Amino acid sequence: MHTVTLENIRLYAHHGCLEEETVIGSDYRVDVEVQAPLDKAANSDDLEDTADYVTIHHIVKEEMKVPSKLLEHVARRIAVRILDEISIVQKGKVVVAKVNPPIGGDVASVSVSYLFSR
Repeated sequence: MHTVTLENIRLYAHHGCLEEETVIGSDYRVDVEVQAPLDKAANSDDLEDTADYVTIHHIVKEEMKVPSKLLEHVARRIAVRILDEISIVQKGKVVVAKVNPPIGGDVASVSVSYLFSR
């Protein structure tokens, strides 16, 4: 099993339980790591044989556009789409982080890590 990783995807989105969060929006960071057998791609040099990071990035951007109350919900949607759209992926992890969350304290970010597998 091999790994494809996308780190620090920066997005502006409208997630949260507070009404202001969904109206005003906030900065987010998303990290995605997927595991897949990549020997065929390494030999063929063919994009169709790998877990294409452009497709993963596209999935993240699309799912982050859909407002949700919970980061867990967003992370799960990203994971489900990766499994549905990239058949070579066997398992992975999605981390969704809200930068400067409105929690009444000085916190750089809060995040949820969501593990997934077939």
